[in-house]
Amino acid sequence: MKLLGISGTIIGEKTSAVVRHVVRQAALLDKELDTEILDLRDYQVQFCDGRITAEYNEDTQKVIKSVLSADCFIIGTPIFQASLAAPLKNLFDLVPPDAFRKKVIGFIGTGGTYQHFLVIENQLKPIAGYFRAYTVPDYVYAHREHFNDNNEITDASVIERIEVLAQQVVHMSKALQTSHTVAG
Repeated sequence: MKLLGISGTIIGEKTSAVVRHVVRQAALLDKELDTEILDLRDYQVQFCDGRITAEYNEDTQKVIKSVLSADCFIIGTPIFQASLAAPLKNLFDLVPPDAFRKKVIGFIGTGGTYQHFLVIENQLKPIAGYFRAYTVPDYVYAHREHFNDNNEITDASVIERIEVLAQQVVHMSKALQTSHTVAG
């Protein structure tokens, strides 16, 4: 089973730090879990304009292939102007509608105010619903005060939520994988 951690922004460190932390925690829970980090800062992803995948640049094609090859996801975004980051929305636009179908997603949000956690409930979960993905019940939201100067998470409650999110993604993904194997 492959877990893909997606840091859905091209700036900053905090979102990537939380995504990496959850993915590391998940790997500790399941030694057979194959993990990968897709940090959009590392790619020159083109804007979605409706062309076929083969006509996009190599980085865009790599990103799409990474998403398609994963069985479950940790998806993080900073919250800008009470919405998800544009690079993550662009990624959602680039992948085919079945890219997340019957796959588990755990969400992470980072932001400057405590109220921005609502973006996970009001925007990210409905997008997952459109894709017919399974979302875990919990998520992680981290405020700038939850980090030290090195962008390391220092808040005990956030670390606890990271552990719970990792557990839920691994548990649900394994259960669904088993049920699809039995049913198939």
